[in-house]
Amino acid sequence: MAEKVRLCIAGAGGRMGRALLEAAREQAGVQVTGALEHEGSPLLGKDAGETLGLQLGVPIATDIDAVLRSSNTLIDFTRPDGTLIHLAACRRHKVKAVIGTTGFTDAQKASIAEAAREIAIVFAPNMSVGVNVLLKLVELASSRLDPSYDIEVIEAHHKLKVDAPSGTALKLGEVAAAARGTTLKESGVFAREGVTGERKSGTIGFATVRGGDIVGDHTVLYAGPGECIEISHRSYSRANYAKGAMLAAAWLADKKPGLYDMQDVLGFK
Repeated sequence: MAEKVRLCIAGAGGRMGRALLEAAREQAGVQVTGALEHEGSPLLGKDAGETLGLQLGVPIATDIDAVLRSSNTLIDFTRPDGTLIHLAACRRHKVKAVIGTTGFTDAQKASIAEAAREIAIVFAPNMSVGVNVLLKLVELASSRLDPSYDIEVIEAHHKLKVDAPSGTALKLGEVAAAARGTTLKESGVFAREGVTGERKSGTIGFATVRGGDIVGDHTVLYAGPGECIEISHRSYSRANYAKGAMLAAAWLADKKPGLYDMQDVLGFK
């Protein structure tokens, strides 16, 4: 029988943190035992459930080492530098991790892979079940539609998002490229301005929108001769990301050290 998930949530006072706390109430076998925020947060010392009108008996703190002593799993949707600091603590305490943070460099991703030699980690740019179904559909479409179908990945997020294209958009591009026997490094086009010349066959273009409070929209467009196919996913709240993260945390409970993603969690591999 899998061990009960004693969960620490990083960034517990933010919008995503609140969504995770709400999702934890509905996920069987999960108990919130820790909540983290940055130094100077006005929420420090307050009960993590206060913003939801609850009393969880879990104060929001900054000392990750102290918090992880009562937890066996961390969920982190913060920023790359902070996530890596938290991950180092997870290694010290042999705590499993679910990472939904985006914007990592290749070197930072290598650090996550290194940590996965010691602890079990689910690392995915998007925890939504719907988005992970989208990834499978993109894999299928990209493998069946020849290069006469130009691929464009179009994404939109709120104005506070700091990385572009989004991690989900990049993952969609990676999946499309792999299905066509190439890599995003070889075929990705991330900027167009001025006289760009004709589009090169086989490239994968990206378009980014930032504005308002858009939670997350992703579309993969296949523009072919005489027809156009669009595969889209739109998020209307952060609840779907939080629910997927809870599924990942519960799935990790009996897993050995290794680097996993949501395709593993959902049994798509």
